[in-house]
Amino acid sequence: MRRAVCPGSFDPITNGHLDIIARASRLYDEVYVAVMINQSKKGLFEVGERIELIRAVTSEFANVRVETHHGLLVDYCKQRDIPAIVKGLRAVSDFDYELQMAQMNNGLTGVETLFVPTNPTYSFLSSSLVREVAAWGGDVSHLVPPQVLAALNRRLRKD
Repeated sequence: MRRAVCPGSFDPITNGHLDIIARASRLYDEVYVAVMINQSKKGLFEVGERIELIRAVTSEFANVRVETHHGLLVDYCKQRDIPAIVKGLRAVSDFDYELQMAQMNNGLTGVETLFVPTNPTYSFLSSSLVREVAAWGGDVSHLVPPQVLAALNRRLRKD
């Protein structure tokens, strides 16, 4: 069984995230979406809400599992016998940071990282940008799945 994990905070999940998850689901038998918990960050959505949204927008992929983890990603991988991490790269600046993380993860446990170039349509996209634009009343309907847009509108009281 070929397993991989797509980690992130997913606050909220965007079409860019969904594109990487969909592509990983075609390459691996099981893809875990790990919602990583960072205690120092106050998210727009609670972790449970993020998990519900991710499950809703990935429901068409029978081989995708959504879970949460607090701690090192490599520990999560070891606990589930996951040998690969799949990360989307938007720009060279992403590569600089992600390469360091990949080398550290591999050095700690031997877990490999697969870098997937982001679809150019989403090369500028980040959750923080979506949150900011939505908070100011901008249209993010083309950047997130409909369920996420509805949740953003409810959270930001735009219904």
